[in-house]
This record gives sequence, C-alpha cells and structure tokens, in this order.
Amino acid sequence: MFKVGDYVVYGNSGVCRIEEIGPLSIGSKDKDYYTLVPVYGRNSRLYTVVDSDKVVIRPIMTKQESDALIDEMESIDILRIGDEKNREEIYKEMMKSCDCKAWVQMIKTLYLRKMDRQAKGKKVTSSDERYLSMAQDNLYGELAFSLQMPKEKVGEFISERISKKRELINV
Repeated sequence: MFKVGDYVVYGNSGVCRIEEIGPLSIGSKDKDYYTLVPVYGRNSRLYTVVDSDKVVIRPIMTKQESDALIDEMESIDILRIGDEKNREEIYKEMMKSCDCKAWVQMIKTLYLRKMDRQAKGKKVTSSDERYLSMAQDNLYGELAFSLQMPKEKVGEFISERISKKRELINV
C-alpha cells in the first residue's frame, strides 16, 4: 500500500501524487480510496479503490532505473505485429500494462511505421498517432519526473544520451 505524498504511475493518467487515502465523502464508506492528483494534469483528481486491480498503479522509476532504461533503449526491439486487425488491441494492452519497456517498444515501432508510411506517400493513421502520443506522454512524463527535468526536454535528452553512447562505442 502506498502512503500520502507518494508519487505513482496510475494507468494512462501518468505520474500522480497520492493526496489522500480513506473513504470518500460520497458513496461507500466501507472502502478506502486513493485520491490522486496527476502531476501533468489540469487541476483534476482521480479516485481509485486502494485494493483495486482494474488499473495498474505502481511506484515511479527511480533516477537509476530511468538511466538504465535510457541506456537500454537501443536494444529494445520493435513490435512484430502480423495481423493488422489486432494492432490497436495490442497497443491498448501495452498502454494498460504501465510497463516502460513496452512504451519504448511502442514508440520505436510507431515512429518507424510513421516514417515508412510517409516515405511511401501515405498518411499516418489516426490510431498510430494517438498511441504514439500516449506512449510518449506517459514515458516522457515519468522520465521527466524521476530525472527532475521539464517534460518537453526528455526527447532531446534521450537523443543526446544515445548519441554519446554511440560515440563512446565507436572510439
């Protein structure tokens, strides 16, 4: 169980601070709820039953875990989806998992798919755009929080870090 003041990742809501734990003022008094405040949300509050398993709630990555994930990003493979009809369902499940490596895999896959479609003169599908945005938003939000940097700087930070790693390998 988490405690008041903890920062967690809650489903597709991203990084949230636990503001309160206890029964809600309306509704059921026999269950305790987390009152969550999204770090990157606009004055919203989320409520979830403390012992619910419907939506993943987990601690955010530490700085060390974030650094290790960034170092591992190049070796994380893209998705190989054979059946296009299942593509969106696979993306939904990966988003629900709250697994940062799955988000990296999605971002890499969707980015390459986007580049391929554009090179062929095709438009990027709205579904691909939506899931790419969601995966980046969740991953970059968590990395920004754990690395203590602005969210909009995360993509550039990752690119620079990977470039430096490549340079060290090629020396």
